[in-house]
Amino acid sequence: MSESKVTNSINTNVEGRNLIIERIFDAPRELVFKAYSEKGHLENWWGPKGWKTTVHQFEFKPGGMWHYCMTCEDKNQGEFYGQESWGLSIYQEIVEPEKIVYTDVFSDSEGNKADGMPEVLITMTFLDHDGKTKLISQTEFATEEALKQVKDMGVVEGVTSQYERFDEYLKQIQ
Repeated sequence: MSESKVTNSINTNVEGRNLIIERIFDAPRELVFKAYSEKGHLENWWGPKGWKTTVHQFEFKPGGMWHYCMTCEDKNQGEFYGQESWGLSIYQEIVEPEKIVYTDVFSDSEGNKADGMPEVLITMTFLDHDGKTKLISQTEFATEEALKQVKDMGVVEGVTSQYERFDEYLKQIQ
């Protein structure tokens, strides 16, 4: 079963157990890749609006770990205010400035994988698009049910908000 939808200039497509999200950013590919590959950049835009990201460990190399915490700082987000969300990524493949492949899972503050949450394989592809960058994120889940679980948690809305922050940040650093 395939399902497609366009939201806030983000194209999303579900194909089996894969979630594909595409968006064009008004910045050169090398800059977009750099903003994904350096700790200082990630802390300035990663996560949905109203959330602050703190990177606790970052080794941008195959086999390297990215361990971070997102904290909701927006009182208008009700029950989410003050909530922490920890993530753990392990880089599998890096081809500068074209591709980043990594596993990603929710974790605790010690880097232990969260029970009951799916581990996913994410492939980020950075394409030159007439001086802009077309970013394609393909997330592979173990099952269609795991994909549905994360979609029901609001992953597309979260990515949409995050990409809006990313747009703002790219404008600041160009």
